[in-house]
Amino acid sequence: MVATFRALASLVMLVGFYVVALLQVAAAVLLAYGLSSVLPGFLALKLTFPLFAASVGAVLVALWKAIRATPEPPYGLPLTADQAPELWSTVRQLAAVVDTRVPDEIRLVPEVNAGVSEDARLLGLLGGHRTLYIGLPLLQAMTVDQLRAVLAHELGHYSGRHTRLGAVAYRGRLAIGGAIGRIGPRNPVGWVFRGYALLYMLVDNAASRRQELEADRASVQVAGRTAAVSALRELPVIRAAWTFFHDRYVGPGWEAGYVPADLFGGFAELLAARADQLAGLRAAEPDDAGSRWNTHPPLSQRISAMAAMPDNPGVADDRPARTLLADPEAVARALQEVVVDAGNRTPLPWPEFTNAMVADAVQQEADAVYRALGRFTGEAEPNLPAVFRLVEQQRFPEFAETFFPEATRREAVGKFVPLMETLLQSAAVASGAARWRHSWSEPARFTGRDGEPLQLRPIAELAVRPETLPEAVTQLTALGIDPAQGTVVRRQATAEGAQLLGGLANVKVDGVEHDLLVLDRGLVLIGNPGKADRGTRRLEELVSSAPVTELAGRHRFLPFEEVTGAEIQREVPLKAELTLHDGSRVSLREQWSSELLEKESRDTLLSALRSID
Repeated sequence: MVATFRALASLVMLVGFYVVALLQVAAAVLLAYGLSSVLPGFLALKLTFPLFAASVGAVLVALWKAIRATPEPPYGLPLTADQAPELWSTVRQLAAVVDTRVPDEIRLVPEVNAGVSEDARLLGLLGGHRTLYIGLPLLQAMTVDQLRAVLAHELGHYSGRHTRLGAVAYRGRLAIGGAIGRIGPRNPVGWVFRGYALLYMLVDNAASRRQELEADRASVQVAGRTAAVSALRELPVIRAAWTFFHDRYVGPGWEAGYVPADLFGGFAELLAARADQLAGLRAAEPDDAGSRWNTHPPLSQRISAMAAMPDNPGVADDRPARTLLADPEAVARALQEVVVDAGNRTPLPWPEFTNAMVADAVQQEADAVYRALGRFTGEAEPNLPAVFRLVEQQRFPEFAETFFPEATRREAVGKFVPLMETLLQSAAVASGAARWRHSWSEPARFTGRDGEPLQLRPIAELAVRPETLPEAVTQLTALGIDPAQGTVVRRQATAEGAQLLGGLANVKVDGVEHDLLVLDRGLVLIGNPGKADRGTRRLEELVSSAPVTELAGRHRFLPFEEVTGAEIQREVPLKAELTLHDGSRVSLREQWSSELLEKESRDTLLSALRSID
């Protein structure tokens, strides 16, 4: 019943989209006719032509592209019966129970998710090639019982005929989205289409939520209520662990130019090492606030619905789900080869990867200090010995004050100690006297040649004062640390590791039209970006095309550390002038036609400029 409803709703609303377009064409004709009675014909046509162009041109182009479009090719690693004999056997058994045809292929994907697709024909009247997608993190984190519940849910989409309209829905979304994208934000035609698109999403998402509840019934029917509820509650825990894994262990090293040699094997290690923390997450109630824009019902609603379903308790199977694979480690490595495009990054075993990742992050912090030192002293090659010379010459308090302008010079010297420790750590790693030890259960530890923790904070406290600097140098030498190895690596600030905060389109920079991305480390300035009426869409396409680090490399990057002051002359539209360390100035002037990447973008930029000022 749900599948029939969704099919009917999708088709009716897709047809309705073109009916709306025809009505708008008719309205434009009537408007042109009415205007021609009071205005010259050419002027009436000129006023109404944008409505014709949007209603006819944009819709026809979008329809043509939607008809010709084909879904994305299958993603992930195909799992053969040899690689996963027990998994294939389990899927066959479950398909028989829920009364549906077995998928034609199973693909492993690098996501905390599972899903199904079907290349149906004749508007879903005839079935087609079926693919079952299983996220490797689920196999690594779940029990067999929990995974059976997930698989039964996905197969329930097949038995409920939920996948039959996949191609129709895909083309419908493509047609509507394509038409909206070709219409300027100030064209009234676009307002109507956007409103219709929102209505389409509301109807389609409501049907999708009903399908999820129907598929949950298959999950309880096959695996039992306890396993089905357990699997639902486990998903947010695995997602949290997966996000933590990428943010803490993978992302910074990836941006630094390295890749783990065994990416997915690392996640399995993390799950084992942090079992207690994951147990704590399971004990907490999940945040599952629902929304009419979501395609899935809230977790609490799904669990409540399961409680009312007939139970089918069976023999518990608490084995790790990875046992359904013949060789989990080999499969994980094979998946990495298929889905991870490492480019020119260097593959490293986890201990070496972590050491290189953290050492690079520490060097980045040291480089920022060394660049400031170069601006302060004029040194062409700022390094740790140059810092020590400032201490000897008793000029160091003045230098430290540039980092802590609200503190007195004496206070600034004390506040600089953590930065001095960073400089010493980078010199120690460069000297081969220390490294960062990898750990799955805690942050990486800074250790000496003997593998024991190496504390450089006491030496840093000695190094910031002229009377104790010689003792600091003596202790560094005894540890095998050569201060001369502590030197700048990145002479120019980069956007490496930066986070995107917002974006503004149609901003004049020194009188030239630009788009502007706001990062937590500076501004990316994109010159001569294109037509003013496509600003927001242009920004969205830009930020989805590449990581911000790469975008900053392609375009002009203005680091905040190069800016000494910002004069905000007007807030809306924004007008400001930035003063750089070399005395040059950069003017920013937002146009009245400016568009925002998201509604807080201007406030985000203003906040960043005020912090400089």
